[in-house]
Amino acid sequence: MSENEVKSILFAGVGGQGILRASDIICEVIMEAGLDVKKSEVHGMAQRGGCVTSHVRYGEKVYSPLAEPGNIQTLVAFEKMESLRYLKFIKKDAVIIVNTEEIYPPAVNMGDAPYPEDVVAFLQKHYGKVISFNAAELAQKAGNIKTANVVLLGAISNLMNIDKSIWESVIKKSFPEKLVKINLIAFQMGIDA
Repeated sequence: MSENEVKSILFAGVGGQGILRASDIICEVIMEAGLDVKKSEVHGMAQRGGCVTSHVRYGEKVYSPLAEPGNIQTLVAFEKMESLRYLKFIKKDAVIIVNTEEIYPPAVNMGDAPYPEDVVAFLQKHYGKVISFNAAELAQKAGNIKTANVVLLGAISNLMNIDKSIWESVIKKSFPEKLVKINLIAFQMGIDA
């Protein structure tokens, strides 16, 4: 990372998916790696399945937790449709990591609106690099569907120049001992995905 270069990541999803926990973990990893980090989060109706976002910015020195629209290098969508909601925030050559899990919002459940089709194909056509996989399925294979957020951290770790041992150390400190092994497995599944 060149001096004064600030990287921006936007986590976006639905309440209950562990977005805030994931952003806390990544911030801790970045600090352990010796970089400055700022975070901002919005969790409005999170407990009712509403939208949740967290901006994470890091570099040698970061002055603001929010990036200007159009300047985010990485979007991590914890739910497929949420990737569409935040496109105005990302650069045209951004990396988009998409959990292909579908969580229907109330308008879809009530039949007032359709769930968008071909989301990943649309993203691949219009944006630089799109990485998509079902993080919930991988988390289930790891042993607990609640580790999908850590699967997504594994995927984003591939894009960051931070040693894997730092990630593993922070994951070990972030969960009770009985949940450490399962989260480390989930993290590795995300790396491999």
